Amino acid sequence: MKKVWFNRWFSVAYHYMNSIRNNEDGVQFKMYATHPDRTHMALQAADFADTEPVLGDDDYVEFALNFCKQHGIDVFIPRLHMYAIAKHLDLFEKAGTKVTVCRDLELLENLLEKQKFYESIRQKDILAIPDYQVVNTADEFMAAYEALTQAGHQVCMKPTNAEGGMGFRIISNKRDTLGDLFGTVTPYLSTDQAYQILSSVDRFDDLMVMELLNGYEYSIDCLASASGELLAAVPRRKADGRLRLLEEVPELVEIANKVAATYRIPFNYNIQVKYNQGVPKLLEINPRMSGGLHVTCLSGINFPYLAVKSILGGQVDVQKPNYGILASHIEKYIIMDIGE
Repeated sequence: MKKVWFNRWFSVAYHYMNSIRNNEDGVQFKMYATHPDRTHMALQAADFADTEPVLGDDDYVEFALNFCKQHGIDVFIPRLHMYAIAKHLDLFEKAGTKVTVCRDLELLENLLEKQKFYESIRQKDILAIPDYQVVNTADEFMAAYEALTQAGHQVCMKPTNAEGGMGFRIISNKRDTLGDLFGTVTPYLSTDQAYQILSSVDRFDDLMVMELLNGYEYSIDCLASASGELLAAVPRRKADGRLRLLEEVPELVEIANKVAATYRIPFNYNIQVKYNQGVPKLLEINPRMSGGLHVTCLSGINFPYLAVKSILGGQVDVQKPNYGILASHIEKYIIMDIGE
């Protein structure tokens, strides 16, 4: 029986563990999961769950390596401290643990810092990137905002190293502020509000100020071999509300093929794009399973399991997804197992 460990992941790791466990080949796995919060949802799908310490990079690598040795982990699927772990892959491999992480350290660093990756992809004929500037002061923010608006763009901003929607704000001076106050929480800020907040410090971490993309948003979930050969690419569109549509979009599949041929990212990764005036533009590439990958698995492709199968040396062929699937979800309460 193979042992698979997820360190501090998002709650959707609950689905990924079950996808690996309930695989189509009938292979037996024991699932391990750790998180600083013992009540975290991800741990509910694990056969062995435990708390993990909050540590800096080097200390965390030591903890992770000891965990793998202690429990005889065969496959480690990290999210937290991914880059630090990738720098020490040889130590994990000597311990008998395979790690589903990009081995190209320069590429991995670029993927984790949006500005670096934007600069690396700018010269390549793969896909367009939004107009943007990176700023560190309130005055630089105002200058970037003015430049982008003069170029005809609506403007948004996001920290360069943020995951998902963390830190994303839309700059708009046409909002009904009282309506926003009494309504649902919104991502909108006026320029005055943004400037006032950013002026509270002399300098802040890299903030990307960019054109707002107003078209459809797609996540292209990708599966690749250990050497980066693309085995599947499924575009998943954010539709109204909670709806998600698995849609065959040839130009997006072609983008995935170009990304794979250029960067050779292994295992599971995710290309996020959003359209503006009919042009798909890059938001980011996440070198890990996406937060919505369990939806994409409705295409008939077991992305989490096939990545594990691949790293363990199994033969994984090019996959054929089912398209035209419209999906949503509802909450379901479960009784939590929080250990002793």
